[in-house]
Amino acid sequence: MNFPLPPDCPYYLISRATLAVTSHLKKGFINEGVSTIKPAYLGVLLALWDEDGLKANELGKRAGLEPSTMTGLLDRMEKDALLKREPDPHDRRANRIVLTKAGVDVEVASTKVLSDTLDKVFSSIPKKDIETTKNVLHTILLNCGKEDVK
Repeated sequence: MNFPLPPDCPYYLISRATLAVTSHLKKGFINEGVSTIKPAYLGVLLALWDEDGLKANELGKRAGLEPSTMTGLLDRMEKDALLKREPDPHDRRANRIVLTKAGVDVEVASTKVLSDTLDKVFSSIPKKDIETTKNVLHTILLNCGKEDVK
């Protein structure tokens, strides 16, 4: 099989786009004064801002992250004082992940950066093309054996 070379390789384009958006988010967080927020934290934070106190496994599902990724990510977020683990009162084997005051306080600024970034990077793309792109990305996830996040 012949593989397309960059810049026509879909993998290359997806990777470059991800890196470019991530870089834009990082700069936005710094400029907005919430430099403790990392783009990798967004899935967890968005899930907790929607429903605080989730069990770690449920949080991982909602954030679309593997359990092995969750542990290290939660460790870093706890070190950055954005969340804490609390014992689940109904299940001694589980922890609930709870936002700290700092984790609550960064919501407005962080979601502003996220919204501004998405507005900028998708600004010249017709809505129907964005929907098509999302559908293609969902299909890629399914083809890779990952649970669809729809």
